[in-house]
Amino acid sequence: MHFALPPRKTSHPPPYARSSRSSTIRRKQLQLGAFIACVSLLLFYLVIRLFQNPVDRIPPGTPEVVIVTVVEPDLGNEYTERLKENRQDYAARHGYKTFFSNTTDYEVGDAPRSWSIVPSLRHAMTLNPHTTYFFLLSSQALIMNPSLSITDHIMAPRRLESIMLKDKAVVPPDSVIHTFSHLKGDRIDLVLTQDGEGLCQESFIVRQGEWAKFFLDSWFDPLYRSYNFQKAEGHALEHMVQWHPTILTKLALVPQRLLNAYGVDIQSRGGTEVMYKEGDFVVNLVGCANDAGRSCEQEINPYYRQWKDAFVKETNT
Repeated sequence: MHFALPPRKTSHPPPYARSSRSSTIRRKQLQLGAFIACVSLLLFYLVIRLFQNPVDRIPPGTPEVVIVTVVEPDLGNEYTERLKENRQDYAARHGYKTFFSNTTDYEVGDAPRSWSIVPSLRHAMTLNPHTTYFFLLSSQALIMNPSLSITDHIMAPRRLESIMLKDKAVVPPDSVIHTFSHLKGDRIDLVLTQDGEGLCQESFIVRQGEWAKFFLDSWFDPLYRSYNFQKAEGHALEHMVQWHPTILTKLALVPQRLLNAYGVDIQSRGGTEVMYKEGDFVVNLVGCANDAGRSCEQEINPYYRQWKDAFVKETNT
């Protein structure tokens, strides 16, 4: 008896045909996964924006600079109004903002009222958390060249690197502590000048940030205020700069006439070399408020008229 042989297997099997049901399920799974991923990314973005540091989100119209002036109560109303007019004019030209306070506005304990510059700066920072720079300008000073902006004249990194005094004794004439010679302009948070007697703490620029808050809070420490330094907050600042590297590494000294030219010839503080010349940014009648033989009101008159005449002439052309 003969039996039929089974069919020979082909070497080309027919393609496997997937069921339409399994394909539909797979496609829906992929679509669901993509949807979940998109929703997760959106939620992540919203959470980041919600908890983002508000300083990183700068509101429109935020001034780049706030000019801070602390006024002594003994100065007359006319004098104070001239200071305000001078600063407000300058601020309006560059889109800046002004902040005025009084030496009696802050509690400094038994320390001299001059210490009030520190909490005044801290107050201005609290009210203007998005502003980049704070320019403390002495109440004995006038802005004489309003065409100069804080950024272009001082704080732009390349400009700052070109004017900062490197390897300079912090406290003249022979302090063993010198400014660093390798600092970059974008790393500087504090810009000061110095005269023949020491650092000039009445007018300087500080950059907003955590370091600035640390610096001001450290400077205003009750221990420093109670130490009875001869020049109060001035000598306290010199101590901090010389013996605390965290301060020195953020400091730049610049030539005095760039930021703080004097309107009076005081030999011990630099004499004629640091006196105001036409075109300088600021004139400072240093010491006029503390010397019984001098009058800030009288000394400021010629400089006020010079600034006023230049301002009126400029606005009429």
